[in-house]
Amino acid sequence: MDILEAPERLRAAGLRVTVQRVAVLDALTTRPHASADTVYSGLRENLSGVALPTVHGILGDLTNAGIVRRVSLPDAASALYEVQHEFDNHHHLQCVECGRVEDVACAVGEAPCLHPSHDHGMRIIEASVTYRAICSDCERNK
Repeated sequence: MDILEAPERLRAAGLRVTVQRVAVLDALTTRPHASADTVYSGLRENLSGVALPTVHGILGDLTNAGIVRRVSLPDAASALYEVQHEFDNHHHLQCVECGRVEDVACAVGEAPCLHPSHDHGMRIIEASVTYRAICSDCERNK
């Protein structure tokens, strides 16, 4: 998502366009899988008056509106966020050493791409997979 697309996505979701919301979306576009603290650290230099609770509130609003996806991964100190793209069906690859996170396309099929052996009468709406690995940088540093 580019900075020109952000206001359009906000309006389409019924959210008011603010400088702070556009800045948060821009931050997540340039740094996917960022925590609220990381987004805040990047914004406070260029956006005076923004507070960490404001960033948390914006991320919550964007998540509830379906513009941003909250990603909870094992060993991550806090929730991570990424911009949600239409028809996006991917999983995550996480380094168990440094915590680096990368997107991995769904292995097979359409969302949800995993089907459990038994659905217990529930309609599956999402499948989440985290591949845990050691990235090449961490492997070299061992």
